[in-house]
Amino acid sequence: MLAALPASAERWHRGECSYLSDEYQAPRYTLVLIIDDIGNQLDNGRAAVELPGRLNYAVLPHTPHGPQLAELAHRYGKEVLLHQPMSNLGHKALGRGGLTPELDRNHFHQILTAALASVPHVRGLNNHMGSDLTRRRPQMEWLMAELSARQLYFVDSRTDKGTVAAVVAGEASVPHLSRQVFLDNQRSEEAIAERFDYFIQLARERGLAVAIGHPYPETIAYLQRVLPKLTHSSYRLALVSEVLDTSAPGSAAAGP
Repeated sequence: MLAALPASAERWHRGECSYLSDEYQAPRYTLVLIIDDIGNQLDNGRAAVELPGRLNYAVLPHTPHGPQLAELAHRYGKEVLLHQPMSNLGHKALGRGGLTPELDRNHFHQILTAALASVPHVRGLNNHMGSDLTRRRPQMEWLMAELSARQLYFVDSRTDKGTVAAVVAGEASVPHLSRQVFLDNQRSEEAIAERFDYFIQLARERGLAVAIGHPYPETIAYLQRVLPKLTHSSYRLALVSEVLDTSAPGSAAAGP
């Protein structure tokens, strides 16, 4: 069982605590940061969830620590997504709950329903891997029909440039965003810092940017240092649902 949180910790993780300087200016640029692959490791997962600010956590289905970490994220005022495994061109193992092109629609529905039920407080879904399945229009139409019926949003992780997922989401009127930046394909501090700077640059150019990172120790350590600095800046961290409440679906088109 998770221990009760002090009131100050609850407020900090909801983004309600402020230590703004006199030079603070109202935020003009929005950063949507999603941490993927939550659920298999408790310590790294908890360290990721305890990062400051309004962050989003994509939790793998049927993982040993996924429900506990999703509950903690929700208590901190963060947002929870289902990190749905989908077939990939490299034929990497998906684990339990994976969606593949061999499934008929009934089995597709059953697997997706069980995956959603395994993670509490889900507000939307993004794909884990999926370089194969997100290229397939029929399966993406099945997915978006399910999300529409459940009033859930979709974030295209864009693991392959041939993805049609965001296009199909738009056709189905499913609120959606697309990933623009992966923070930690290379796990060195220098590489993560370079990608985070690019994330900031895109937000400055477009008003909104979407990045995905992972609960790697290197990523967590870097974000622990840099995220508090945003409080003094013209950038704001946002939950996916906040962005989709105020902008047209798909307003964050994918970039490199």
